[in-house]
Amino acid sequence: MCLLPSTQGNPENRVVKQFMCADKMIPHYYPNQLGRILLLSLQEIIGRNGITTVLNTAQLSNFIEDYPPKNLDLQFGYDHVSKIMIALEKVYGQRGGRGFARRAGYAAFKYGLREFGPSTDVSSLSFRLLPWRRKMRSGLNILADTFNHLAGQCVRVEEQDDRFLWYTDPCPLCIERKTDGPVCQFTAGVLEEMLYWLSGSKYFIVNETQCVASGDPTCLVVIDKKPLE
Repeated sequence: MCLLPSTQGNPENRVVKQFMCADKMIPHYYPNQLGRILLLSLQEIIGRNGITTVLNTAQLSNFIEDYPPKNLDLQFGYDHVSKIMIALEKVYGQRGGRGFARRAGYAAFKYGLREFGPSTDVSSLSFRLLPWRRKMRSGLNILADTFNHLAGQCVRVEEQDDRFLWYTDPCPLCIERKTDGPVCQFTAGVLEEMLYWLSGSKYFIVNETQCVASGDPTCLVVIDKKPLE
């Protein structure tokens, strides 16, 4: 088990939440339902023929006619996620593949909200009535909780004056990947779509600035608090 450390020294860099997480050297698995959401989201963006080509390229053809079942059994390997993202870039090129991954993240949030929203605080009246900044903070915490408890990830969220920091380690998108820049566009898409939904259709700058695949110690997505005008 590992506990990611909090930010020390500057009281303005306050940790929103910390989590216990499994050793990142141990193989990890997504629940089948999250694997299913990933494939459905990609299919929505690139079509049935597209997802078939990507799964064949990823050597995961067993999923073409048989998406993971709608349950929480831990059977969809982190390495499956990484292989699919690598295949997406092989099929559509780096720019196209990463663009499609981000758009799939938008779709994945909608699927996830439909499946898991009713069992979380985001469906409550008290949550909907929160002031915007508190709602933003709480929404990020709820999403982090979901990944940590369902998927065994180690996500933590820190808050600074003008932004939130979303750390992920281990990251399923980066398993056995070596790249020249950040590749977690799917994660950024999920976060961007969540903020769009929480804010009532406002856009926020959401960018990954550190990535394990490009040699950084952890994946870091930076989220501006102020929406675009």
